[in-house]
Amino acid sequence: MEFTTTQIDEANATISATIKAETIEKNLNKLAKEAAKTMDIQGFRKGKVPVAIVKNRYAEKLTQDAEGEAIRSLLTKSLEELNIKNSDIIGEPAITKFDKEDNGDIKVEITLSCKPTIELGDYKSFLPEIEDKEVTDEEIDERINKIAAQSSTFAKVEDDREVKSGDFTLIDFEGFKDGVAFDGGKAQKHSLEIGSNSFIPGFEDQVIGMKAGEEKDITVTFPENYQAKDLAGAEVVFKVKLHEIQEKVAPEINDDLAKKILGKKEDEEATVEELREKVAEQIKMEKTGVYYNEELKPAYLETLVEKLDFAIPTSVLEQEVNQALNNKVREMSEDELNKLKEDQDKIEEMRKEATPDATKSVKATFIVDALAKEEKVDVSDQEVTQTLYYEAMMQGQDGQALIKQYEEAGYLPAIKMSMIEQKVITQLLDEKAGK
Repeated sequence: MEFTTTQIDEANATISATIKAETIEKNLNKLAKEAAKTMDIQGFRKGKVPVAIVKNRYAEKLTQDAEGEAIRSLLTKSLEELNIKNSDIIGEPAITKFDKEDNGDIKVEITLSCKPTIELGDYKSFLPEIEDKEVTDEEIDERINKIAAQSSTFAKVEDDREVKSGDFTLIDFEGFKDGVAFDGGKAQKHSLEIGSNSFIPGFEDQVIGMKAGEEKDITVTFPENYQAKDLAGAEVVFKVKLHEIQEKVAPEINDDLAKKILGKKEDEEATVEELREKVAEQIKMEKTGVYYNEELKPAYLETLVEKLDFAIPTSVLEQEVNQALNNKVREMSEDELNKLKEDQDKIEEMRKEATPDATKSVKATFIVDALAKEEKVDVSDQEVTQTLYYEAMMQGQDGQALIKQYEEAGYLPAIKMSMIEQKVITQLLDEKAGK
């Protein structure tokens, strides 16, 4: 087999070859002999089928397999010459030329991409300066008051005042359509937060101004898309009685509340000052996290992309450009799409416009991978699924269903890379900050 290899750069290579007709024929004969040993064809004993019969009946399939075997052999020999390991290849080698000549020879060209070699150098010297995030007393007070509010209780308003927005009310109500009570429209001592918009539009607004013990007819119109079709768009009257007005009362911020919030046992001591310290730590950690993610991490990666020079695998860059184009196409109108299909120059222009950002993105991905190896940072598949599951549960979603959805969409590798990026750069920034 005649072939030549060209190392374009550290991440890309090409292979040009002429696969001789006799090589294909030799492979075909070998495959046909192997198939004849196990093939079951009527009129012949199993294992005794003539090779000529097998070649005649399965010529197309055997030829494809013979050509595939020749390509695999070509790749093996070429990689040896290029000194490239199979494990270093990214994606599948692309056959860019496959021309069959009249004499049965095949002219082949193959391009392949492999992992680039990245010299990180003194990468820590590029880390940005880090400010220490301070927490104010006002921020601590606000957070503690919010936490305390979650333990609020309801207290009856003793003053003879009217209902206002934000109040909680205890009401009886019964709904009537054309003077007839309808199903599901009645309740007693129902707790309703005024301003929550949890009732039919207009209902809560008309409770405002009522006093405890007062009764009132409230007229409202159900939305057109209301689930009960007999009530959708209908005007109804609710007979309402207000039993009492209630207000949320937050607990006093004292050592007892501090013990409860901090999860201390009955026999353990806790103070408001200790609570303030813990809350300050939490707020500082949150502010630092935002600072890292929104300012320092992008700045650090941008600097590394600019400073580090290495070859980029062409196949990966093309995938990134294609993804960027697909995102733009999804935002186009049908008319814009039709025009684009007829304008190859415009498509090429869009590719050129997308290439610089795509190049930066690809470089950043490989840099993060190199940093993770250098810093011995990894994220297991289990960590990825656990993180997704936890986040789904926090949002009231089905964790397993979300993981399955991401897995089927092929998102898990990208999520894993994002987690590795977060982990390794946070580690580097923490080290610089002296944590």
